[in-house]
Amino acid sequence: MSEISGLYALWYREFKIFTREISRVVSSLVQPLMWLVIFGTGLGSALGENFIGTGASYSTYIFPGIMVMTVLFGSLFFGLYIIMDKRVDFLKEVLVAPLSRTTIFFGKVLGGSTDGAIEICLLLILGVLFFGIHLTLLSLAETIVIIALLMISIVSLGLIFGALMTSQEGFGLVVTFVIFPLFFLSGALFPVKSLPTWLYAFVAINPVSYTVDALRAVMLGIPASFGLPVDFAVMIGFALAMVLIGSWAFRRMKF
Repeated sequence: MSEISGLYALWYREFKIFTREISRVVSSLVQPLMWLVIFGTGLGSALGENFIGTGASYSTYIFPGIMVMTVLFGSLFFGLYIIMDKRVDFLKEVLVAPLSRTTIFFGKVLGGSTDGAIEICLLLILGVLFFGIHLTLLSLAETIVIIALLMISIVSLGLIFGALMTSQEGFGLVVTFVIFPLFFLSGALFPVKSLPTWLYAFVAINPVSYTVDALRAVMLGIPASFGLPVDFAVMIGFALAMVLIGSWAFRRMKF
């Protein structure tokens, strides 16, 4: 078996598992829709239709942040499947094949990213239909690139936790501890320019903040707080770092 064939087989397994769980697809959309409809509309009714002069309603303003939240919650918990695969000895069977652990890692990354991409595509369709999102071909292409970088980063981070841990309970605790600061300190629900200096510092060191900033710029036309070149530099650097660390974690993974 060549490395490419093995990569495809691992990706295809994850894709088939995802497509067989229709309830998983539906449930993955419930949480972002609740945020947009209940939180966005409820708070938006008090803030008005022109949130802080952006020309967008509050539910539209937070839509890019809710997309990021969907990736965070879906992709980070993807690492849990590594622990489950360890328990049923699936990974041991994979290691019998002449594949490097790096290839196994990338197969998992591609599988998790594909699952997340399907969820994001469905959410984007709902955004265009109901939440005032207007995309050109260019902005759609830029959105796809930004989400892809985030997806690779967060799936890799989840796989790192999965490779280094053996307990599902421990994985859940660690991921929950990580995921909420990444989301709430990303500026997903509020503009970052008016924050106090001490809070802005936490937002600025959060790599997810730059994804939210870039998405708002390309999807809503709101000027990027950090600047698009900075946003893309941080996103690419974060993705590369997570992939490198993830490859290292898989090489050291114990069963």
